[in-house]
Amino acid sequence: MKSGHILLALAILGLPACGGPATAPAAPGEAAVAGPAEGSLEWAAAGSWRLEKETARDPYRHPVETLKFFGVKPTDTVVEIAPGGGWYTAILGPYLKKGGGKLYAAQVDPMTSDYAKRNVDNYTAAFIAHPETYGDITLTTGSRTAPGIAPDGSADAVLTFRNIHNWMSEGYADKIFADAFRALKPGGVLGVEEHRLPSAREQDLRADSGYVLESYVVQLAENAGFKLEEASEINANAKDTADHPLGVWMLPPNLAKPQPGTPEAEGYDVAKYTTIGESDRMTLRFRKPLAAAAPPVEAAPAIPPPG
Repeated sequence: MKSGHILLALAILGLPACGGPATAPAAPGEAAVAGPAEGSLEWAAAGSWRLEKETARDPYRHPVETLKFFGVKPTDTVVEIAPGGGWYTAILGPYLKKGGGKLYAAQVDPMTSDYAKRNVDNYTAAFIAHPETYGDITLTTGSRTAPGIAPDGSADAVLTFRNIHNWMSEGYADKIFADAFRALKPGGVLGVEEHRLPSAREQDLRADSGYVLESYVVQLAENAGFKLEEASEINANAKDTADHPLGVWMLPPNLAKPQPGTPEAEGYDVAKYTTIGESDRMTLRFRKPLAAAAPPVEAAPAIPPPG
């Protein structure tokens, strides 16, 4: 697992497991170059606990800028919904641990599929099992039937990155937004990043392409009681036309390829999708009103359950 390999390597080298990047040794006549301030988001993003394949995506995903836009503080209680393999956990965990904050990881229900179970098992081994690096992460579930993603009124921020299309596909996006509202303290922040469908397109209510209208995300959030505070173009990509035959997964990092002999395979060129880069994404900051009581759940346009 990721953490195990990293910690073993550090132990062999005699280096501390949780320290930030060391100050570069100065050549004769040169001043030492200081790294990011310990405990800062820059420090967490530059940490040796992150894999090279993860940091290689920073120019597309802009983690420091995105988390600053959401206003995440090191003392916060944060819920990340559907953290998947833990790309953001590798930054949030050390950051919150250093600052005395708390992280809840609301994973997909491991009972729903073998894939989901493997994902939770891998996440547990990589992060939950290493509190010395990532802090005391509490694993919860975000699903159609889960009672909630964290204790009601406990969180300063709830974050989710590129997951809303999955909830739409399964027919419970409105329920997850309502869970996020309940988990937040009054005045708390919901931070959303999602693949963006151009506004002139019609929304497929199952989001089979992986792309979602920004207006639809705002509708889901407002139905749950949130107020849109600000939108950012931090993760915009004007090269992405959002009309790829196999959906967003044809772009990096997946680079899904059409099956030979299918219509999509005719004229396929992986370089085209590599050049585009990662998807065009909305980045939205919502706020739970200070005087808000949990509203009744008002569903977005109905999506029949799968199967």
